[in-house]
Order: sequence, then C-alpha cells, then structure tokens
Amino acid sequence: MKLSALAAAPCNPDPDIKGLTPDSRAVKAGFLFAALPGEAADGSAFIPQAEKAGAAAVLARRGAKTSLPLIVDEEPRQRLAQMAARFYPRQPQVIAGITGTNGKTSTAVFAAALWSMLGLNAGSLGTLGALSETYRRKLHHTTPEPVTLHETLDQMAGAGVTHLGMEVSSHALAQFRADGVRFSAAAFTNITQDHLDYHADLAGYFDAKKRLFLDLLPVSGSAVVNMDGEGSEEVAKIARERGLKLITTGAGGETLRLAALKPQPGGLDLVVEADRRRYDVKLPLIGAFQAENALLAAGIVIASGHLAADVLPLLQRLPGVPGRMQHAAEVGGAGIYVDYAHTPDAVETALAAIRPHASGRVIAIIGAGGDRDRKKRPLMGAAAARGADHVIVTDDNPRNEDPSGIRREVLAGCPGAEEIGDRAEAIAIGVAMLRKGDVLLIAGKGHETGQIVGNETLPFDDVDVARQAAKEIGT
Repeated sequence: MKLSALAAAPCNPDPDIKGLTPDSRAVKAGFLFAALPGEAADGSAFIPQAEKAGAAAVLARRGAKTSLPLIVDEEPRQRLAQMAARFYPRQPQVIAGITGTNGKTSTAVFAAALWSMLGLNAGSLGTLGALSETYRRKLHHTTPEPVTLHETLDQMAGAGVTHLGMEVSSHALAQFRADGVRFSAAAFTNITQDHLDYHADLAGYFDAKKRLFLDLLPVSGSAVVNMDGEGSEEVAKIARERGLKLITTGAGGETLRLAALKPQPGGLDLVVEADRRRYDVKLPLIGAFQAENALLAAGIVIASGHLAADVLPLLQRLPGVPGRMQHAAEVGGAGIYVDYAHTPDAVETALAAIRPHASGRVIAIIGAGGDRDRKKRPLMGAAAARGADHVIVTDDNPRNEDPSGIRREVLAGCPGAEEIGDRAEAIAIGVAMLRKGDVLLIAGKGHETGQIVGNETLPFDDVDVARQAAKEIGT
C-alpha cells in the first residue's frame, strides 16, 4: 500500500508500505514505524533503530528527526489506528463494542453464542482472546494495540466471521486503540472503581468509557445499556442526545425488562417482558448478575436485527464463561466456584449473587494484584467481609511488590480474615473447610492460567487447583 493511501494524505516521496508497527524491534524492510509517546520513553528515540532495520516511513509528533518520509500528527496513536484500519481493511459485518467495568467478557461470549444459535458465524474478542468456530488467536490485552487488533479483525473476517462481540477497555479507549473499528452497536455494563493506577480519577475512567458512545459509534448505530448498572442513566442520555437507537435492558430497562428473578440450585428462573409479551426463561447460570449480562447480550443481538421472540428462548442454552462464576467442583454437597472478580464492586456482586445458592456458609478467597490500583485493596477486603461468612486473603499476581504488603492492605478492610499467602494452600484449606450446603468462591484470577511473581509467570489455574483439592478430600 502506498504511504499516501495509508495516511490518507499526499506524500512525496510516496513509498510502498509493507507493514506497520509501534515496536522498533519489529520493524522490517518497507515498514512504517509509529513513534508513539509512552509513559516510560518516547518512541521518537527509537527512530534511528527503525531506520537501520529498513523502515520506509515514520509516524510521529512534530519535531521528530528522520531522513525518511515523515507523517506528522499530534495524536499519533489515533492516526496509527486509522492507518491500521486501512492496511487491514476487512472486518466482520456486525461488530458490537462492549465496555464497562464488570461483565464485558460474559456479555461478549453470550452475544457470540446467541448469534451462533441463530445460525451465524459469530465470535468474541477480548480477555479470553479472539474466538469463533473458524478462528482462534490468543491476545495479550483485552483490547490489543491497533495493529494487532485490525490484523485480527481482518483475519476473522477472512475466516468467515460475520458477527463479533468485542470487549473495549478503558485503556484502549483512552489510547485510541479501537479507532477505525466499524462498530454497529455499543453496549454498556456498569461503571465502578478500577484502573485508577492509570486514570486520574473515577470521572476520567468513566470519560474514557464514554468515548465508545460519543466518538466511535456512528449515528446509525445502536446503544444497548444495562439500566441496572451504575452510570447507565448518563450513557443512555448520551445515546438520546446523539439520536442513537437505544435498547435498554435489566430490571430498569424498557426494551428487555427483567420482571422477576428467582435463584435455583442450578441456575436462575427469569421472567422477561419484551414487545408486550412475557417470557419465562430458565438461565443455566449461577449469580443474579448473570441475568444482567445475558439480557445485555440479547439486546445486542436484537440490535443486529433479530426479534426478541427468536432471541430470548435461546437464553436457556447459554454456555458458562471460563472463569466467570465457573463451577469448578463439588465436594460433600458443597459447591466450589471460580470467578474473575478483582474489584470491590465485582467481589461484592459475586458474593451477593452466590449467597442465594448456599444453604450453609459462603467462604471467599480473595487477593489483589501487585503494581496495580492500591486504593481498591482495603475496599476489596471490606466487600469480602460483608458478603462472606469466612474470608481467606491470599496472593494474586503480586508482580514486583512484596506479597505480604499487598495482603496487609487487603486485610485492612477485613481484619478478621484468615491470611494464607500461598494460593494453592489457601484453596486447599478453603476446600477442606466445606460442609454440606456451603459454597466456596475463589475470586480474582478467573480464567488465568498463571501466577505472576516478579517478572515471571508461573503455571497456576484456580479451577485445576480447586478440582485437585476436592479430589483429595473425596479420597
């Protein structure tokens, strides 16, 4: 592709561009190197390295020095995303962007499952990777950097994927990673405290989320909003002011109204009202919040052109999502569940959701990640103390921090909790405590298969560890 076509601007000289990357180490002959400003270093410092590797052009802010053709942009991250969308032009026909603090992964997976049940080649893209029946790719971020993102979208379209539920993180929105994605719908789950190690405050975090509805969703698109989530009224207001088609879900919704919910041992009995009709739905998922995610996913599918009468009956066939209130094992009439809850609100929500399914005690195992938002640690401890009968505080990806220091900060919110630093030991002790009717919730890591200690990722899977502990108890 000519540089002028890639940049959508006249260029002289106008070399052929064979690839693009923001990583100087990945530059190959004929590539455009995007010299992006970073927190630790400015990408313009690596322009000489890119030149030596055979770069054909550079994208950078004003003032960058290079002998190569230079595209100047004061917001090079956004320009790179736009270029990536031109370089990798194919995308699934229907893309629903899903943002919010909690529930993005479940909503994306549920939407893909519903589309698939309707006979479409559908997929999801986010924390679990890029997944469909015809495509699979592991991703390192919920929403990857724009070159990887647009390459993935192009490959998914090439693999026949026509409908996609895509998680859009606050980091991605703040860094323009999702610019250039042709969204036909945008969905909002909720807003609660998270990522304040990156965003200045909760308002800044919410502002990043709103970009999906303000800047990236075209006026022809649909906004799908969970009206039971914090921040929903503000997002719905944005949709109305922009003249977007608005679909609202949940107990406070109008399009898909959750009229009743009753927990059962193996799931939830729902009554949903839509188009002046009543639908009785048996949702095979644990936790009342699952109803919010399922209805939001149904709203996304309806926004893509399907009737509520065709979509809602399919909810009873929804699969569980790895690491999202996932049933790991059963021991002596007690259930063991693994969930990705790693924020105060998510911990509180998960415990409140699991309580109706326990006739005995609720035991919670929690931790907090190192090198991340420290403010939420005591809040997570307090949420666990409120929602569980017994709390075990353990390690959860301590990274480069002192694990005992992290545990102390969590314990400040639940001073009566039991402290067991070794996560495998904590899970084993939690399982051993179980009696008939109890429920154990192992929170924090969810689907993850590694424990990050220092700069090393050690193999660790909560589900596998819990199953092994249950097996040993059983024998």
